[in-house]
Amino acid sequence: MSSKAKQLNFAKAFEELESITEWFERGEADLEEGLKKFERGLELAKMCKEKLAEVENKVVEIKKKFA
Repeated sequence: MSSKAKQLNFAKAFEELESITEWFERGEADLEEGLKKFERGLELAKMCKEKLAEVENKVVEIKKKFA
C-alpha cells in the first residue's frame, strides 16, 4: 500500500472509493485512466477492509473486557 493510502482516514478513503466507483458507472472511455483508477480503488478497498477488521477486533476486545 502506498504512503498516500496510509495517510487517509477511513472516511476519506471511502469517499475517494465512492468517487472512483461513480467514475466507472458513468462509463468513461479512457482506458489508461480507468486502469489507474482501478488500481487505486483496489488499494483503497484493501485499506478500508483492514481498518474495519482492526476496529472489529477492538470491539471484540472491549466486549470481552466488560462481559
